[in-house]
Formats: sequence, C-alpha cells, structure tokens
Amino acid sequence: MGYSLCVLGCGTMGIAVLSGVIDSLDTTQRSLTSAKWESHTPGTLTPTGPPDASIPTNFLACVSREESAAKLRAVFTSLGPLGATVEVLASRNLEAVSKADVVLLCCKPQLAHAILGEEGMKEALEGKLLISILAGVTISQITAWVLPSTKVIRAMPNTPCKIREGMTIVSTLPLSPSTEVDRAIILKIFSSIGRCRFLDEKHFDACTALSGSGPAFACIFLEAMADGGVMMGLPRAEALELASQTLQGTARMVLQGGSHPAQIKDAVTTPGGCTIAGLLAMEDGRVRSTIARAIQVATERASELGQPAKK
Repeated sequence: MGYSLCVLGCGTMGIAVLSGVIDSLDTTQRSLTSAKWESHTPGTLTPTGPPDASIPTNFLACVSREESAAKLRAVFTSLGPLGATVEVLASRNLEAVSKADVVLLCCKPQLAHAILGEEGMKEALEGKLLISILAGVTISQITAWVLPSTKVIRAMPNTPCKIREGMTIVSTLPLSPSTEVDRAIILKIFSSIGRCRFLDEKHFDACTALSGSGPAFACIFLEAMADGGVMMGLPRAEALELASQTLQGTARMVLQGGSHPAQIKDAVTTPGGCTIAGLLAMEDGRVRSTIARAIQVATERASELGQPAKK
C-alpha cells in the first residue's frame, strides 16, 4: 500500500498540487507495462511487483468553510474516478491529519501557528512528513510548533503549477537511508506539476522572489512587448500571441536546448540590425538593473513574511 496525502488549506496552490498528483497517477496507471502487471483473468490486472511506498493511495483536502468544501468536491470529481475519491473536509484539520501519513501545509502564512497549535495537532503529526509551502515561514519556526519526531520540509512551488509547468524548490534533506522514501515522495509530488530542485533553505527567500513572484514580473514584460506590437499596428490578440510564444520558445531553448541567454541574444543580434537598436533602447531604460532590483526587493520582502508583526 502507498500513503495517505493530506492538504491543509487547500486553496489555489493546494488544488494545483493535488490535481497534478492525481493526474500523474492516472497517467501512470494507463501506461502500466506487462513487466509490472500480470493478467490472471480476462479484464483483470494484478500487480506483481512490490508496492511503491512513494505513491499516494488516499487523498484528503481541508478547507475552513463548507461552501469551499462543496466547490472542491466538484473540482476533484471532474478529474475522473481517482479525483472523486478525494475526501474533502471543512473545519476538521485534526481529523484529516490523524488519517494522513504526509501533510502538505498550504494555508496563509499568518494562519500556520493557529492551525499547527490546535489541541492534539502535535500528536497527530508525530513521526509524519510535514511539507510547508508557506512563504517566509522557516523550518525552525515550524519545528517549534510540532514534536521533534515530525519531519519538516519546506517547498516553494509557483503559479504555473496549475498547468503542470511549475518550478518547485524543496529544502535539502539529510543524507540517510531513512530519508530515501521521503525524497521519492517529494519528487513524485512536485515533479507531477513541473520541475523540482533541492536547495538549502537559506536560498528560499530569493527563490520566492525569482520563481514565486517571477510570473508577475514576466507578465509585465510580456504585456509590454504586446503593447509595443499594438503601437506599431498589430491587432491586440495577435500581438499577445506573438509575444507569448516568443517568450515560451526562448525559455525552452534555454531549458531544453542548453543555450545560455547571452548566446541566443547574440545569435539574433546582427550588425546594424533592428535587434541591436531595440536592445540599446532597453539599456537606456535600465531594464536589466530594474528587473534585477525587483528580485532584490522581493527577496527582502519575502524574508519578512511569516515573521511577527512589529509593534
């Protein structure tokens, strides 16, 4: 048997993660090979290999209101048979955590202390894997609210997780045989919604700014490109399509093709051409330093999230 996965505070990001996991499991089940499955009777498949402890078999989603719970049930039911098995609970966090083996904490940062401080919650989390996606709330803060045996990990997914194109940063785990299953669980959860990389927690504020806030920064640039096209006579819809596909294609040349951004830029920039003219206009506007400073300021702000308010 696998494990039970519980999402506490199942809002936009929680839905994205849980939907991605469920979709990846459905895909896996549809592509099972005969090496792992054996047919005993017509129409029946029986697993022949050992059970995979890194694959969830039960799902729980928690919200604070019954109205939100009703909407969640409709969302997960629309995912198919596996989605319909998600147990959605309203204002019953303790019950859900008691049933779970792995808990994904997705609430607002300022609510974390109250949720984890609920009577009986420490005991319910004892020995379990607790994955927090809360910006600004550190591992040391969370470990102070739970029992020492609770395994606390931080993860930082971003908005494109909703279309399985996310980037998730996960805090590094200690190297020991006991963490191998935890590592496999984490990778399978977050690889189902995009890319996943392990980094030391000290980098999380910068990752929050670059990857978490990054889609907003990218959209400003995308919108500005489309505006330029409209200014030069292109219809709005076509300008937006051209800008969107250009950014997506260029990003994939970096990620999948292994090209450095500077190489791509230089390859497009011919002597005396329109590209170098446009680049110099951007440099006049200090575009590079402005974007880099935006990451710096967002990182500084991320470090303040989840911290006690100053009196």
